[in-house]
Amino acid sequence: MVLDIRQDQVSSPVKSNVMAAGVSVVIPAYNYAHFLPDAINSALSQTYPKVEVIVIDDGSTDATPEVAARYGDRIRYIRKQNAGLPAARNTGIQNASYPFIGFLDADDQWKPDFLERAMTRFSELPAEFGLVAAQAIYIDEHGKEFDLKSLAWAVHGRMDHRDILLKTRFSPSAVVARRSALEAAGLFDESLRSSEDRDMWIRVGAKYPLFLQSERLAVIRRHRTSMSRNAGRMKANIQRVLDKSKANGLVSPNDTGFWRRTRAFMYFQTAWMYYEQGERLAALRDLALSCLWWPFFANPNLLNEPKLFRLRTCRHFLFCRPSI
Repeated sequence: MVLDIRQDQVSSPVKSNVMAAGVSVVIPAYNYAHFLPDAINSALSQTYPKVEVIVIDDGSTDATPEVAARYGDRIRYIRKQNAGLPAARNTGIQNASYPFIGFLDADDQWKPDFLERAMTRFSELPAEFGLVAAQAIYIDEHGKEFDLKSLAWAVHGRMDHRDILLKTRFSPSAVVARRSALEAAGLFDESLRSSEDRDMWIRVGAKYPLFLQSERLAVIRRHRTSMSRNAGRMKANIQRVLDKSKANGLVSPNDTGFWRRTRAFMYFQTAWMYYEQGERLAALRDLALSCLWWPFFANPNLLNEPKLFRLRTCRHFLFCRPSI
């Protein structure tokens, strides 16, 4: 499993003319009219010159249509019946004009050079790479940046589906992908109500190499109405994604060590979700399940976690309050 690859370690890059190919930016929107201008403006302000912005209104009942109308022909606006985030993203892909797709949720933003950095990376990598992602910073609903952990060994470089199965490595709002890779993987699973992005990256990563840049170029907004704030739904859908990948044989079902580690880290992640919801007992329960599934991670740095990270988390759950 190759993870930490710096630019000078990428062997024999195939130079291509991807810099001039163009990026279609897909912004799914559902009742986020108050955040949507920040997302659209950040997409329109990219230093990369060849961009189309497509706003997919997934049946919003707020002022989303009025917000989109302010931009006139600077964006493409498509309104559809509400069918969920995966269906909205698929509609954007199917209506895209360019061979590269950038995903940006309506409550997130990009730094001005996000697309330029991504397309430059594509031009430096072999042509078989299907996806380039970036690291992110996190802000609250008022734009204040969270003081989250930042470890010196933060994982970046080349990845595949095993890496994404073990842990979500990047936000959907930090991804630029080849449209052909998304189509070959089968687009987003519209039966999922969360973790549909992880499911997609797993399937893309099973066919194409992925690359995660070390720079923090996406701005992710965490707030109480975020889909990721529903711990029970997130947990159920993560389990579905893992079970689906196992059933499809993306990693052999006989590799019990891998699947036990994957299940253990899933419970660690859902423990944090419950904790941030204020459900301390559920958080401690899932943390205990994590330890039962896999008692000791020999290389926690591969998960961007410090040594004894679950012991540290247990202490935090017992004596600290959630940040939001």
